[in-house]
Amino acid sequence: MSMGIGVKREGACDRKTREVQIRAKVCLEGPGEFTGSTGSAFIDHMVRTLAKHSLIRIDLEASGDLKHHIIEDTALVLGEAIQAALGEKRGIRRFGHAYVPMDDSLARAVIDLGGRAYSRIRLGTRGESIEDTKVEDILHFLEAFASSLKCNLHMKVLYGSNDHHKVEAAVKALALALRDAVSLTGSMEVPSAKGEI
Repeated sequence: MSMGIGVKREGACDRKTREVQIRAKVCLEGPGEFTGSTGSAFIDHMVRTLAKHSLIRIDLEASGDLKHHIIEDTALVLGEAIQAALGEKRGIRRFGHAYVPMDDSLARAVIDLGGRAYSRIRLGTRGESIEDTKVEDILHFLEAFASSLKCNLHMKVLYGSNDHHKVEAAVKALALALRDAVSLTGSMEVPSAKGEI
């Protein structure tokens, strides 16, 4: 498959269970916009931040019984939609990393889209919730996203005093790292010594 000028890498994923109904569509060529809602104002803020700084368009419809279920399954669907948009991953940079400051906080994110799911996420938060969302649900969202995207994701807030700033800096760093990793190099090779990812 040739990735010529003007070709848009798009992907979609649906998840329907007794607990949730979620649909996500993404376009890796942007623009970096988010439409839809998860039912959690803070998770919506994080997904909008991810879209804006990764330059990935994210269209999302999510409903369900419990906020925890919707947050977890939204992450799974979003990761699978991006995975679908990447296809065979020919010509992608594959790796990305970024540091992002936000006032008192500094965060780092490093990603490898090499097809192996692993995450190590250290947000350094102190409270139980940020805005309307439990910190454990935010952490689980990021872990589930890495799992369904089948990537290595290492995120760490190096320091900070405000929990909102810590998590937002971390998500911005993730967005910039992802933007780098999905970018095209001009090669049609799969970026792996094995010849496939």
